[in-house]
Amino acid sequence: MERTPFGTAPGGQPVDVYTLTNKSGVEARVTNYGGIILSLRVPDRHGRFDDVVLGYDSLAGYLAESPYFGALIGRYGNRIARGRFTLDGQQYTLATNNGVNHLHGGLKGFDKVVWTAEPFENAQGMGLVFTYVSPDGEEGYPGTLTARVTYTLTGDNALVFDYHATTDKATPVNLTQHSYFNLAGDGKGDILGHVVTLNADRFVPIDPTSIPLGDLRDVTGTPFDFRRPTSIGARIRQDDEQLRNGQGYDHSVVLNKSGASELTLAAHVLEPTSGRVMEIHTTEPGMQFYSGNFLDGTLKGKKGAVYHHRYGFAMETQHLPDSPNQLGFPSTILRPGEHYRSRSVYSFSVSAV
Repeated sequence: MERTPFGTAPGGQPVDVYTLTNKSGVEARVTNYGGIILSLRVPDRHGRFDDVVLGYDSLAGYLAESPYFGALIGRYGNRIARGRFTLDGQQYTLATNNGVNHLHGGLKGFDKVVWTAEPFENAQGMGLVFTYVSPDGEEGYPGTLTARVTYTLTGDNALVFDYHATTDKATPVNLTQHSYFNLAGDGKGDILGHVVTLNADRFVPIDPTSIPLGDLRDVTGTPFDFRRPTSIGARIRQDDEQLRNGQGYDHSVVLNKSGASELTLAAHVLEPTSGRVMEIHTTEPGMQFYSGNFLDGTLKGKKGAVYHHRYGFAMETQHLPDSPNQLGFPSTILRPGEHYRSRSVYSFSVSAV
């Protein structure tokens, strides 16, 4: 593992990059600013390595403008309607940083703070333990939240994310990871040809501001049915109200699970040309599937790559959006004495054909 300087955060804290490399040559570069995965190099079916995540070459890029490239998201991933929720009879007001709604923790979410990073190596692989203490009232959230997130690069080419948090006052918590993937390689065209399989019979329909309507809808007969392998682009242009509301795929799917805390398959993604495969398992009840709808060619990333429309996709394992205001959704409220725990595993391999 290598550690190198990456600049200075706006608050004056030093920012570092940690380079993790396993025995197969898979390499992940991670920074303690926002827990961002800067690059991830994995092989194709011919053994050629490419970086498969979007991002910037320097800290300045992330500070100037970033749609959460590679970032660790909190205190609440996804949206909370109108930046308001009521908990134990008290209403709390959050920043509205996504139109009229609150998104990904607010104006300065966990993606914009410097985490304490502790490197480690064990029998499973190597990685980093990130720690951050979010004070009571930060971004409007109640309670002092102590968050610990472990990134592990395993010897068998997986990235494992283990999330843990405690609080001294009841608060909503929904931590996730927001890497944008292109398994053909960073900057190498759109992701519409990626073939996706999702272990989900239902999805969360949304209004035009991307807030859940409140029901969980059967995917049968809709463009959201990925229970069999289907390319992202196969139905993305259909005349469908939900696709219009999300401007493409920007929806949570409800994962098929037999146990609430079990590690279950969420997604299988194949990029046919390179043969690269990404498989996701998670203990979370849902996953946000985002097809890079708001990339528009204005952002230039690593090595000058221009990120045009749908040049990357995200699959964010998490609880469902707006859960603090949706009584029918699994609860995201963490209380004193309880432990928030979650695990997600992103495994990389190749298909022979």
